[in-house]
Amino acid sequence: MSELQSIKQRFGIIGQSPLLDRALSTAIRVAPTDLTVLLSGESGVGKEVFSRVIHSLSARKHNKFIAINCGAIPEGTINSELFGHEKGAFTGATNERKGYFEAYDGGTIFLDEIGEMPLDTQSYLLRVLENGEFIRVGSSTTLKTDVRIIAATNVNLEERIKKGKFREDLYYRLSTVPIKVPALRERREDIYILFRKFAVDFAEKYRIQPVQLDEKARQLLENYSWPGNIRELKNIAEQVSVLAEERALGAEELLRVAPMLLNRHLPMIPEKNGIEGTSMQEREILYKLLFDMKGDLNDLKTLVFELIRTNNLNVPDTQHLRVLQSPVFAPAEAKESFPHAEPIFQKEAAIGSRAVISAREENFATEPSGMAKPIILEHAEEADFDQLEVMEENLSLIENEKELIRRALRKHGGRRKEAAHELGISERTLYRKIKEYDMQ
Repeated sequence: MSELQSIKQRFGIIGQSPLLDRALSTAIRVAPTDLTVLLSGESGVGKEVFSRVIHSLSARKHNKFIAINCGAIPEGTINSELFGHEKGAFTGATNERKGYFEAYDGGTIFLDEIGEMPLDTQSYLLRVLENGEFIRVGSSTTLKTDVRIIAATNVNLEERIKKGKFREDLYYRLSTVPIKVPALRERREDIYILFRKFAVDFAEKYRIQPVQLDEKARQLLENYSWPGNIRELKNIAEQVSVLAEERALGAEELLRVAPMLLNRHLPMIPEKNGIEGTSMQEREILYKLLFDMKGDLNDLKTLVFELIRTNNLNVPDTQHLRVLQSPVFAPAEAKESFPHAEPIFQKEAAIGSRAVISAREENFATEPSGMAKPIILEHAEEADFDQLEVMEENLSLIENEKELIRRALRKHGGRRKEAAHELGISERTLYRKIKEYDMQ
């Protein structure tokens, strides 16, 4: 623990959160090795500080260190920046140039926002990680380098792999030792400590009295979600130090200077734009499936009511059943509404080759109350019925989605474009679903 505290003091790391201590302990343990480290965490959590800790505690601490933001380098020049180029390799290449992997041989290279690196550059980087070899742009000569790579990302690389924007083999090479740097909202016990540090540093720099917060203002600060993490907290501390008229602030005075502390950053449903909207398209498929199931259920209910009403087990056409009412018992006036329903005397209908059902009295023989008598089964306990097996309906969304896709393909003779239009999704989404469910 004393080593951990000394490292915090040496690199200016403020905080007592267990999540922060766990991440920092992992960085300290992996530093003496040459293993590749992948730092993950939101923007502004201090991933570059962790990379400098790893480099300073490694055997390469006396060699060079450089931090490179992959998202800030244009796609057309990133290969030249990392691996160098020969004279005349492209327009404007008037001289040969060493890349970072050649210039920082023996040192450490920190690749921030690695998820924004182009796919062709990822291939070159994979070769460097595997055998330390690279080729300058416009050259055919293989060069060697001995650098340690520390990568960082503020996006989910596994999601980018699924979208085809990041190489899976490179991901596993980079994440030999993954370290998750916690977001500021995950270490709320450190928020006020960091605020005080930033406020005191600002006051010392400009020779003013540092601001202080009462308990309510402190709770307001700790309950904010801090989407910008430590960078945003530092900006707020400096903003309050400049704009606050009083040096002791309550919640109202703090909100007057920084009203954004009342904002709540809640998740939103993604918009339907191309690939990003596939989740909405899948939801539309499920809605369509549920509506179809509801229609089938209504048809089934109407069919049962009609069978009970007529005591006729021949399945009628379901199209005209939608307009029928569904009473089990009908008044005498129902004869006029259903003229085809003749009174039945001792009428028998076979179920398969067994089970005889007979009507004891007329279906519509009325009682004094005006209600018809129900159908009565004679000797029901003696009837020899086949044993029935109740099958539970499959409620799996995936299986129902598969069945809906199969029905659409059968309907359109396997023409996927027309099937996709019928399902209300894009043809690309349908192709992906067919491949995902192995429905080739």
